[in-house]
Amino acid sequence: MRSASKTRKTNETFIAITCDLDDPSQVSIDTGVGFFDHMLELFARHGRIGLTVKTEGDLHIDSHHTVEDTGIVLGQLVKEALGDKQGITRYGSAYVPMDESLGFVAVDISGRPFLHFDAAFDNPSLGNFDTELVREFFTAFAFQAGLTLHARVLYGQNTHHKIEALFKALGRALAQAVTIDPAIKGVNSTKGLLE
Repeated sequence: MRSASKTRKTNETFIAITCDLDDPSQVSIDTGVGFFDHMLELFARHGRIGLTVKTEGDLHIDSHHTVEDTGIVLGQLVKEALGDKQGITRYGSAYVPMDESLGFVAVDISGRPFLHFDAAFDNPSLGNFDTELVREFFTAFAFQAGLTLHARVLYGQNTHHKIEALFKALGRALAQAVTIDPAIKGVNSTKGLLE
């Protein structure tokens, strides 16, 4: 089974996460940021991965450290769970509509971290979640997981819908990319490795 667990403690956050790329049966999210919990659950359910997250952060300041640090640890665990990346499809992409909004994510498990993020949110906050933190999460996750990641909201009006489309698309694209294809011998790279 491709799974990994980690706890990380700093002066700003305490995080405990378990990630399982092959068994989606367990999903439990508690970060203290309700909207972020909702997005992570959508990511896990649509990504068909098991994910338990317990984050305690300095929410008396704001939700920045909680969201960013959760993305850091989650990215590290996805990278660890993938191991040597033998047989994985490597690439994944998904368009996801959410009512009037349309989100798109493309992923390459390349080992070369990069993020292109093209989305604007008119509403600056949803509950205690600052919407500018969507980009911070995607950055932290991509760079720690070693992903080339492109994310875009093609159109939409409702901020909640636009962000939801992105998190669902991220889950679906990642699900494709981590899928093991028996026709792939070794790693899916002419270099012979994915670092």
